[in-house]
Amino acid sequence: MEEEEAVTSDYIASSVRTNAVVVRRLLGKLRQVGMVRIQPGPHGGARLARPASKILLSDVYKAVEEGQVLSLHKNPPNPRCPVGRNIGGVLSRIFGEAESAMEATLRRRTLADVVGSVKESAAAAS
Repeated sequence: MEEEEAVTSDYIASSVRTNAVVVRRLLGKLRQVGMVRIQPGPHGGARLARPASKILLSDVYKAVEEGQVLSLHKNPPNPRCPVGRNIGGVLSRIFGEAESAMEATLRRRTLADVVGSVKESAAAAS
């Protein structure tokens, strides 16, 4: 496998239109689980620590996301209302099913799959 050039957090941030601090925080989480290596210095940056084909999207998701994607409102509903009293349990089950389905999909895809699809889309657009 050809060694990829290190990419700076500033470059990544400009690509996805966010602040470089956000990117550095996420890269730090990915480094902690061994997905990326960070090279400090003027020619530094981040690079994958293992082949993209060996990185499951579910592992990336677990590394960078905190808590559930779908969650109930922070204020509890009215317990005297039949809807308010029961909606939390009902929605929690539905949200759990949805998260399980999403995670199952992410377990079937690798970072290499994403890279390949991006390259295909870019080639088709040009």
